[in-house]
Amino acid sequence: MILITGGAGFIGANFVLDWLADSDEPVINLDKLTYAGNLHNLASIEGDARHLFVQGDIGDRALVAGLLAEHRPRAVINFAAESHVDRSIHGPEDFIQTNVVGTFHFLEEIRAYWNAMEGIEKAGFRFLHVSTDEVYGSLGPDDAAFTETTAYAPNSPYSASKAASDHLVRAYHHTYGLPVLTTNCSNNYGPYQFPEKLIPLVMMNAVAGKPLPIYGDGLNVRDWLYVGDHCSAIRAVLAAGKAGEVYNIGGCNEKTNIDVVRTICAMLDALHPGSPVTPHEKLITHVKDRAGHDRRYAIDAHKIERELGWRPQETFETGIRKTVAWYLANPDWVANIATGEYRHWVEKQYGSQA
Repeated sequence: MILITGGAGFIGANFVLDWLADSDEPVINLDKLTYAGNLHNLASIEGDARHLFVQGDIGDRALVAGLLAEHRPRAVINFAAESHVDRSIHGPEDFIQTNVVGTFHFLEEIRAYWNAMEGIEKAGFRFLHVSTDEVYGSLGPDDAAFTETTAYAPNSPYSASKAASDHLVRAYHHTYGLPVLTTNCSNNYGPYQFPEKLIPLVMMNAVAGKPLPIYGDGLNVRDWLYVGDHCSAIRAVLAAGKAGEVYNIGGCNEKTNIDVVRTICAMLDALHPGSPVTPHEKLITHVKDRAGHDRRYAIDAHKIERELGWRPQETFETGIRKTVAWYLANPDWVANIATGEYRHWVEKQYGSQA
């Protein structure tokens, strides 16, 4: 079996669902269930004997040691992280605690577990650490895309904390021999994404006839990766990646934020004409830019294609259409999310402008 951390969050939950749709190998799913962890994401596998959910923190060494000893996973995939730039600006301490200190404690228990292995079991074990392209910093409009050898230059507390975790993972390989794999992905989108992020925020606000808040001029560029493609890339890295290596995962879809929002608005005009305000583009509202907002990210994913044969299957147009259709088809999930912590966050971040 495999151990997955953060498997009730956006990417982690998609990976769990994807894994169990394609494999009978059981999954232990360790998630702290912070605001972004949502068991409703896993409702379709409730009662599935192949899925064992455990609520807990990767920094709880006794809990982690017990899970490893009892279940003997052949691999560990670490999705667990605080992951939103805006939240890290307002409250960086949680990011340091989870992404840096938590990763350190987790690595210590993984190292002890691996050291006690022998033979084929030890040789086959892998620890896959899921990270972000934000550790590389910001690109100019004509700069070459990030490669696996691009120097780290994080610009937010979030990206700095993820950079620190990446460095720890690298160090545990080079110092202790722990067989690690690191992936750095571009901006994900798709089903089950907590709506503090751009695409689900725009979806929910547009359907409700609320303003669509766009930072600054809206010309910040991101490489957009459909979450299903990200899951397939992680499977490829786990299956055939070389221990100690880093693999960049990108969607080959650079888009400005304003173009993303306009695309969603146009789709909703066709698919959801009954919204309170149409055309939906009338709802676009420019708000004060984020502090230290990186201008452009772009991923060079040639290494994973060359070495592991992976390429994204979705274009942005096909992926965003699937995403919009999913949110429209799952109003109960949206209604459940759009209360409590999410509402409080939107009011804090955007005030009367959202």
